[in-house]
Amino acid sequence: MACTGTSDPARRTLLVTKVPSREEMIDRISQLAPQLRKNATWSDEHRRLPDDSVDALAEAGVFRMRVPKRYGGFEADTRTLVDVTAELGRADGSLSWVASVYSIPTWMVGLFPDEVQDEVFAKPNVRVCGTLSPSAMAAPADGGIVVNGRWGFMSGAAHSDWQEIVAVLVAPDQEPLPVMALVPMSELQVVDDWHTSGLRGTGSVSTIAQDVFVPQARVLPLPAVLQGQSASQRNADSPMYRAPLLPVASASSVGTLVGLSRAAREAFLDRLPERKITYTNYAHQAEATVTHLQVADAAMRGDEAEFHAHRLAALVDGKCADGSAWTLEERCRARADMGAVVTRAKESVDILSTGSGGSSIYDGVPIQRIQRDVHAAHLHALMHPNTNAELYGRVLCGQEPNTLYL
Repeated sequence: MACTGTSDPARRTLLVTKVPSREEMIDRISQLAPQLRKNATWSDEHRRLPDDSVDALAEAGVFRMRVPKRYGGFEADTRTLVDVTAELGRADGSLSWVASVYSIPTWMVGLFPDEVQDEVFAKPNVRVCGTLSPSAMAAPADGGIVVNGRWGFMSGAAHSDWQEIVAVLVAPDQEPLPVMALVPMSELQVVDDWHTSGLRGTGSVSTIAQDVFVPQARVLPLPAVLQGQSASQRNADSPMYRAPLLPVASASSVGTLVGLSRAAREAFLDRLPERKITYTNYAHQAEATVTHLQVADAAMRGDEAEFHAHRLAALVDGKCADGSAWTLEERCRARADMGAVVTRAKESVDILSTGSGGSSIYDGVPIQRIQRDVHAAHLHALMHPNTNAELYGRVLCGQEPNTLYL
């Protein structure tokens, strides 16, 4: 599928050489939305994204939003990520989810030594999937480490060039140390085990490392990364890298939920003129008081989700701009805002799903897929509202946080 509005060679050059504004990026996605929305059904059925949807996002520049400018990237702020992935989420929750997931490890590549970045970013529109879960083991080797283990939930693995992994390094005479590393996808085994109820199109399969050697330059200690320490010299002055990993990951993740909330409202209102309420005297659902209450309630909760998403992005982008130190409360609030987005978006979608009636369970009705997608996101370990609310509450009550992931 060709990216709408890019058939002219001069326009293609513009996409490569000019850093687009937030509004321009959103407009590009809006133009693509009709085709992306059609492809969403295919994604859900085949448990992966179609190649043409991924190609369209590449041509639109989505995968370059968090790439350093010296490699042809945009160094976009997190508000841009929120708004672009929200626009994507209106069309296809799975596609939006993968785009947001790619943005986080892509940003993380910028924490590695500059020669590693030269290697990874040598390919235009490179795509990096990743995880923060240390579900593998590593051992020291001459010039690097050897990794063995398995990682689940690798969203977008089918279209990735690299995977950012986390493993526990066990070496003689030292405490076990979780490390983050970059591995080419060609060196990992992919297990097609993504049989799920929601976000099916993300293709979040498992990957396995079997005696995979990773050069030392492509290995960083995870605690240092979580504390905002970087091994890059050329990114030292970039505002994009003045925030710790978890607030960046939080702000990068929430746009999909905002988009799914908007998609649910649009899907509901699109069907409304043709619907009645069975076993009542309402010939038109739009005339019913209960419908008015449902739509208003869902709209307000969707607005609240957007508020928390933008407040989170404003915190991250503001701290990046002025370079001020992050307080513990700010770090925890970033995760609380992420959890609030998930909660409000899920509530909004659930209300509209309830009002959609029995006919909405058919595959051809978009809101059933939207609800499954938002429920799947709601269960994500890093995004889970209860976990994030508890963490924020602990700190507000003067307790120490019970996690390193801040």
